[in-house]
Amino acid sequence: MNTLSVQEQDMVSYAGRSTEAKSKLTKFAAWTRDRNLPFLIISIGMIVMLLWAGSYKMTSPGAEGIVPLVSNSHLISWHFKVFDTYIGSDLIGLTEIVAATLMLAGYSRPKAGILGGLIASIMFFVTSTMVITTPGAIISVPGIPGMRYMSFLGLFLFKDVIALGASFYLISYFGKRAIIAEKKN
Repeated sequence: MNTLSVQEQDMVSYAGRSTEAKSKLTKFAAWTRDRNLPFLIISIGMIVMLLWAGSYKMTSPGAEGIVPLVSNSHLISWHFKVFDTYIGSDLIGLTEIVAATLMLAGYSRPKAGILGGLIASIMFFVTSTMVITTPGAIISVPGIPGMRYMSFLGLFLFKDVIALGASFYLISYFGKRAIIAEKKN
């Protein structure tokens, strides 16, 4: 009889679960978990995206490209008033690079990964709200009365809702690893 609680079972390694799965579908699901694919794809994708986007914001086109987004945000419009466009954009880019670097450090120091995920979750929460505040993000389509749709700009911004969820997943994953490391010490 298994006496571990659900939370304790979650802390136990799932390595080898693919041998316990019966159907092809559950074997595939266990295979992906055994190889840690969800974490690897999400973390590497997030790190690359943040490094790339952060460095792009440190260019003139990158800085000028976020002006309409930042200017219309109720949460961050003050940013370009306190700093000019280019310094403000550099600071946003630097924040993304710091978050990515902390996530990368989280591979060996999980608490750094938690901090990187926290920074990213704050950033993506703010940018997720821009779907509502940015003009042109939600549009009506001619010939379809009464319906509103996300434009390409809206869909571009909406991906940050998914990135917000991925950030929380990374906080959870690195947190789990940090708890295990604390138990060893």
